[in-house]
Amino acid sequence: MVPASTILIIDDDNDICEVIGALLQSEGFLTLRACNGQEALSLLNSSVDLIILDIMMPGDSGFTICEKMRRITTAPILYLSAKSLTADKEMAFDSGGDDYLTKPFIPAELLTRVKAILRRYQVYRGKKLSSKSDRDLIRINNLVVHPTSGEVFLNGTPLLLRPKEYQLLAFLVRNRGTVFSVQNLYEQLWGESYLPSANNTVMVHIRNLRQKIEADPQHPKYILTVWGEGYKFA
Repeated sequence: MVPASTILIIDDDNDICEVIGALLQSEGFLTLRACNGQEALSLLNSSVDLIILDIMMPGDSGFTICEKMRRITTAPILYLSAKSLTADKEMAFDSGGDDYLTKPFIPAELLTRVKAILRRYQVYRGKKLSSKSDRDLIRINNLVVHPTSGEVFLNGTPLLLRPKEYQLLAFLVRNRGTVFSVQNLYEQLWGESYLPSANNTVMVHIRNLRQKIEADPQHPKYILTVWGEGYKFA
């Protein structure tokens, strides 16, 4: 029997926590709840499969909490916030978030997002736990991508990539030299219908990935921009 996924809900509004908790538990998920960053960090452990995070809370903001969590976990983080500006969403992804949903939310949409994120994360984690073979390694200069285990090495040093960053890198590497539009990348990797707002989501993930694998992110040698068309792996 597959154990139920554990979801950590971080929000200072107890009513919202209750609603989200009841919704997730009705689908068989286990939940943990925290009303601030300090409490959330004390609850975070390897059993947490997904984090739902508000932005506006007493003490540390959701952005700061997310950055602290990213130092110790690769579990996906879904922002759930009343803030709806593009700049807020960019900050959310920059801080380490994987997805963003605005309040008030539709319960069915939240469940759909949660299930989709967990499916992708379980595939990613399953790859990391599977056996390795040097034949599976993809070596490009000083960058090594291991599709089977989900590991990436730069100059022999392992990189800590979030699941979506790894999926994006692996997809581009496997299709090296092929140009993909932002719409194509979003639909392929996020598995959702493309909307113009998705441009920022893809661009932020590209930027974050470049910061981790490029010697000079302003002049990338791996992930190249093809103006007017999209991105490709050199």
